[in-house]
Amino acid sequence: MEVNAACSRRFILTIGFFALLAAILWLLLHHCLFATGAAGITAQIAAVIFMLWTRWTFDTRSFHLAADPTKGALVTHGPYGIVRHPIYASILLFTVAGVATHLSPLNLLAGSVAIAGVTMRVLSEEKLLRERYVEYDAYSTHTKRLVPFVF
Repeated sequence: MEVNAACSRRFILTIGFFALLAAILWLLLHHCLFATGAAGITAQIAAVIFMLWTRWTFDTRSFHLAADPTKGALVTHGPYGIVRHPIYASILLFTVAGVATHLSPLNLLAGSVAIAGVTMRVLSEEKLLRERYVEYDAYSTHTKRLVPFVF
């Protein structure tokens, strides 16, 4: 049973990754990923800075397609003190800013696919994190997933 749950989780994580990738590639190929206007560009610059801060805070740990938690303690400082999934938050902020400045039904669909892909990954990853870190439940009670004070 445990093997089936792990395989199912890896499948969901992989589908979420490819959904996010497909949405971003769609927007990029249709010249709609990069925002226009001061607000959109500012949001994307903030997303890049937040991503760089996150990578610096996460140190030498790496991203895995299957989102296997890496060795070491649970990271709860820096951007992880603001949201539990700052890399995904950065990606979504960047993507949503692009969609918002290039509004169309297809771009809204691509943005929705990106949000769905990230949501799939976040929910599956949190199951892994709860298994790996006993302190994750306490951490999750005072830190939102992706949007500070909201979600």
